[in-house]
Amino acid sequence: MNQQILMNFSMAPTEDDISVIATNQLETMPDELIEHVEKLTIQIEDMPDETTESDLELDDPYELLVLYKAGKELTPGVETKVANDDDVLILYRRSILDAWCETGEDLTQIVRESMIEEIGNHFEFSDDDIESMNSQHYQGML
Repeated sequence: MNQQILMNFSMAPTEDDISVIATNQLETMPDELIEHVEKLTIQIEDMPDETTESDLELDDPYELLVLYKAGKELTPGVETKVANDDDVLILYRRSILDAWCETGEDLTQIVRESMIEEIGNHFEFSDDDIESMNSQHYQGML
């Protein structure tokens, strides 16, 4: 049985609404990711700025739902395997809402899966691992 959680909004969810969802989801990340995100900060923006669009060579800014921005390097040239105080996970509200409207999926599920995918990619988890974390962990939440 496919079960969905429906959120009732009389208006489009605000940046604060998305922030609450993302913060709650960050606290319940899969075990494989939880140690990597203890100090990660959540930030909500409406859309990617022009610099981000250019840097990522985006054809369509709506294709970017979430972006992991690593803060300063602790040791030059060495990548960290856990988030530090300067690392930020940016969620793009308009892109998320667009995906929500297009797919009809649960908004929380879209936010969660996007976060897991971006964090997993940042810490170099395989696509199979990310897919497994998304499917198994979300099913466990229902």
